Amino acid sequence: MTKPFQFNASDITVEKRETVFQGFFRMDKLWLTHPRFDGRDMPVFTRELFLRGDATCVLPYDPQRDEVVLLEQFRLGAMGRDQSPWLLELVAGMNENGETPEEVAQREGQEEAGLTFSKLEKICNYLVSPGGSTELIHLYCGRISTESAGGLFGVEHEHEDIRAHVVSADDAIAMISDGRINNAAAIIALQWLQLNRARLREGWV
Repeated sequence: MTKPFQFNASDITVEKRETVFQGFFRMDKLWLTHPRFDGRDMPVFTRELFLRGDATCVLPYDPQRDEVVLLEQFRLGAMGRDQSPWLLELVAGMNENGETPEEVAQREGQEEAGLTFSKLEKICNYLVSPGGSTELIHLYCGRISTESAGGLFGVEHEHEDIRAHVVSADDAIAMISDGRINNAAAIIALQWLQLNRARLREGWV
């Protein structure tokens, strides 16, 4: 049997590339070709590519109280569906030039929830929607105390309006099953917590 990953980026030929939109985000159109698995070359085809920088997301977790902090805020992309467009999410922010994901985590923890992480454990990196977007998520779990957590946060000039909720780990995990949490970063992080919770409660306290 053949093994995966027989091709890499050097096998792609970009015949032409142009920026078709530049606003808060950028969209490029590409004309490209690449080899096929059957040995032929793919005819030149076009794709639009959403250029969005990498981001960092953090699940704030208190191992002593077995509680997490989840952020509620409006999300435009959830409009028009059979749900509220105010979602429960993780601490998250775009990575700026020169910033490490850990620096982004601490900055966003302060801005979005008034939290400082005493430890950050890497969960994974993942591509959000690689069929048409460049965005890569750096996902972490961050140790905090929920003793005084919660409240209203956000950077006003960035039009952020955030309510931080303290939720038991059990309740947060249950929200995945019943659909109240349906965004990828929160689902992945909470399922990771489900698998690693006992270790964190023993080793992080």
